[in-house]
Amino acid sequence: MNRVTTQDPIWGHPQVARLSRAGRRLWQADRDRPWMLDAALVFAVFLTSGLPDLLRDGHHEPALLNQTSTANVLLLQAGLILPLFWRRRAPFAVFTVIAAVFILQWSLNVWVRADLALFVALYSLARYGALRFLPWAAGITVAALAVVFVRVYSLVDVFAALFFLGCAATAAVALGLALRIAQGYLAALQDRAARLEVERDQRALLAAAAERTRVAREMHDIIGHNLSVIIGLADGGAAAADLAPERSKEALRLIGGTGRQALGELRRMLGVLRERTENGESVPQLSPQPGIADLDALCARVRAAGPQVVYRTVGNVDALDHGVQLTVYRIVQESLTNTLKHAGTDTRAQLTLAAEGQEVRIIVEDTGPPDGARSRPAPAEDGHGLAGMRERAALYNGTITAGPRPGGGWTVNALLDLTPHDLTAQGGTP
Repeated sequence: MNRVTTQDPIWGHPQVARLSRAGRRLWQADRDRPWMLDAALVFAVFLTSGLPDLLRDGHHEPALLNQTSTANVLLLQAGLILPLFWRRRAPFAVFTVIAAVFILQWSLNVWVRADLALFVALYSLARYGALRFLPWAAGITVAALAVVFVRVYSLVDVFAALFFLGCAATAAVALGLALRIAQGYLAALQDRAARLEVERDQRALLAAAAERTRVAREMHDIIGHNLSVIIGLADGGAAAADLAPERSKEALRLIGGTGRQALGELRRMLGVLRERTENGESVPQLSPQPGIADLDALCARVRAAGPQVVYRTVGNVDALDHGVQLTVYRIVQESLTNTLKHAGTDTRAQLTLAAEGQEVRIIVEDTGPPDGARSRPAPAEDGHGLAGMRERAALYNGTITAGPRPGGGWTVNALLDLTPHDLTAQGGTP
């Protein structure tokens, strides 16, 4: 088997390269000023076929040509050649006019070399005209060749002449159709390339939007939670500054520790965003993302700000996947942050985390503020926090419900479904 190469050596030949460059320049000039190429074609046809008839020599030209005047020859040439200037704008009309002059010329028994224009017009019709006109053009061409047959029957080998003319007409149509198909194929490829480029840009924009959403969600979780804890600690420390200076100092130490932790998480996240491998994938993280094991420390920080937090688990929650653990941590973090923000520091919160089979349930309840003065936003007015929790839960086909708790307070109930999904049945890749 011959080895197929991606590059044909012929395209590297200097002559072929020069012809290719010349063809590109010609195509560019024709696209910018198409009338110039049409005028050049009219001039070329006149130069190669019309001018020799005007400069005819009576001793070497056919007798039938000599029997007509130069003025008549010039008129016939004008009727055959000049319409070619409009061959791309009205190809069928141009072909009809040239065919009519061709039939008239042979009916008058006059031979001119400008008959070449008939085949140029036939090519132009196949190249630029409506294809429904081709059968009509074929009938007109047969009629024109029939007139030629009558005139040259007794002078030349008729069948050889008709075979030559028929082959010329067929070649003109075939060449026009071939170039038409090639141009259509090239236009389809260009359109496909343009659409692929647009789709690529759209995918890049969607990926950038998804990345911005993810970063915003992470920033909200990190900054929102830690700032709420810091504000709670600062308020508590300020209130205890006069009565219990030791508690004020402890609050300041906790504020410093919470701030350092938030700064570390931000640095880790932004470092991962900045550092990319050559193929665009994220580099391995130097510090693990928070998980179930970090919930105790999270509850401790919230307790330090004032609220009482009770945390209990059901099932083997430590065996959950790292991605699930991160989702659970962020949902709990956002829920406790909202508790601290809306219920204040004098509230009681209970966190329940249960892993049963292929489901993980998260329940965060608080008793609300003692005086009931503060209010939570209505479900229709949920901010980015609850929307972010719903997005995280949706990664595992989960649901989030949040609303007032009977007897006062607020409840957040999240359910994650860890059932493996059959990607093959959904048209994906297993």
